[in-house]
Amino acid sequence: MKVSFKVRREIPGQAAPSYQTYQLEVERGTTVLDALNRIKWEQDGTLAFRKNCRNAICGSCTMRINGRAALACACHVEDETARGEVLVQPMGNMPVIKDLVVDMSSFWKHLDQIDPYISTAARNIPAREFLQTPEQRAKLEQAGNCILCGACYSECNSREVNPNFVGPHALAKAYRMVADNRDERTSERLQQYNEPGYAWSCTRCFYCNEVCPTGVQPLDQIQKIRQALLAKEDLPINTAIRHRKALIKQIKESGWLDEVKFALEVFGHTPRGLLGLLPLGIRMTLKGKTPLGHQPIENRAEVTHLVDAVNKTEHANHI
Repeated sequence: MKVSFKVRREIPGQAAPSYQTYQLEVERGTTVLDALNRIKWEQDGTLAFRKNCRNAICGSCTMRINGRAALACACHVEDETARGEVLVQPMGNMPVIKDLVVDMSSFWKHLDQIDPYISTAARNIPAREFLQTPEQRAKLEQAGNCILCGACYSECNSREVNPNFVGPHALAKAYRMVADNRDERTSERLQQYNEPGYAWSCTRCFYCNEVCPTGVQPLDQIQKIRQALLAKEDLPINTAIRHRKALIKQIKESGWLDEVKFALEVFGHTPRGLLGLLPLGIRMTLKGKTPLGHQPIENRAEVTHLVDAVNKTEHANHI
């Protein structure tokens, strides 16, 4: 099978990025990394990319393949040729060093911000090691499967617009720390994750879940952190928490959202917030979005029961 590989080439500061196409005869079962190796060995020794284990364990060979981040060693060429060629690009949200190699400094910096290690108290057990039950360990399995490949960070829309957002990889590791019963800094960690740039800065685009090669589902871990933040009573109430609580409260009480009341509950707690709502209030009035009152829906009791059931389940599963 003859396949075209369109590879993005770049040496920052020397020339503008360009694309170079390589033709290669490949067999079924050939991975994109296999093909890149052959291109480098047989056609162009200047092509730069990272690799290591070739077994989808180390995460080194992450790059964008046909527009989305993936492990080159885990992508088979025959699965990527629907568009007639295989487009290979470097990961996003990180500057290019050369060709498919990116500078991951921000990736590691943001990981360090969440301090991804259990506290030293867990290691001060004089008699024996700190044992965990199977149930306690099971809480850590999914988040612990992260291989730090950078795929979620590369495709994160929140990180693209907010360079201070720590990223889904960091928050997945953050949840692992929060869920670990050996760690004694849970309260301190949650205070940190409630600040701007952490759990509430995720826009829930789900792309991190789509590209994660190991099933970590970073967004799911972020949602678990948010649930822990909502359950913690002594945290400062920010806009994100007010938004969530006001939404649940109104749906539970009436079965639908009173837009005027909702805006006032979320943003109208300060004089400045009230003034900021005036332009929106005028536009809502002109659009007929400010009725004098909202009547509960007919099946409000069922909605209330559903909300209570969800809250009860979340509380039972809460770490």
